[in-house]
Amino acid sequence: MSLLDTLEKQENQLIFKTFNEITAVQIGQALVKQALAEKAPVVIDIRTPDRTLFHAALPGSSPDNDHWARRKSNVTLRFHKASMRVGEINRSKDRGITPDLGLDPLDYADHGGSFPVRINSLVVAAITVSGLKSQEDHDMIVKVLEEYLA
Repeated sequence: MSLLDTLEKQENQLIFKTFNEITAVQIGQALVKQALAEKAPVVIDIRTPDRTLFHAALPGSSPDNDHWARRKSNVTLRFHKASMRVGEINRSKDRGITPDLGLDPLDYADHGGSFPVRINSLVVAAITVSGLKSQEDHDMIVKVLEEYLA
């Protein structure tokens, strides 16, 4: 199975029945617990298109991670796909986040680490981790969501 197929499968399997502020806090706390166990220097951000529901900056993270989290979240909320999946699609088409596509790279980043919160087919939020390698940011979210939604 290709990486694109794997990413699409994850998005199709990790679907919420409901999602609200309490859900965001529970997932955020689970991500903090996972990150602390791994001594991961990350920022964790869960947001809707117009509101931050959870944010944590762990030891070793930097303000730059906050900016990366915002940019990756913007990709997920704009395209309704994991930021890593958008990046893989862009690379397969030999393109990226550019003003030619109407996207400012200062506001959008198609690197792994932001995952859509779906209720049925509706994307209502983005869960984002920033501070590790692209794949590791993505994998941390998927691991926590698989446990949370089991």
